Amino acid sequence: MKRFWLGPVFTLGLSGLASLALAQGAAPAPAAPDCAAQAAGKKLAGAALNSFMKKCERDAATASCEATAAEKKLAGAAKASFTKKCVKDAAGKKPPA
Repeated sequence: MKRFWLGPVFTLGLSGLASLALAQGAAPAPAAPDCAAQAAGKKLAGAALNSFMKKCERDAATASCEATAAEKKLAGAAKASFTKKCVKDAAGKKPPA
């Protein structure tokens, strides 16, 4: 009887932990609209536009990830590792067209 009762409780506990981990580990979305507006203001095109957009989005992701690391009160190697992974994850995700 105890096994039957503990199974659902244990399962619910694990699903709650998984959803909490997913919520905390979500990468911030890049600031593409702001970068696009800046590029339009500078009237960039071609390779200059591509280069500017890459750098702008990477800088925006880095700033956002560093802010998240500060909220989590990370320091030292933990902060560096978190920021590196966060920026990498943010760079891999493209905003919907």
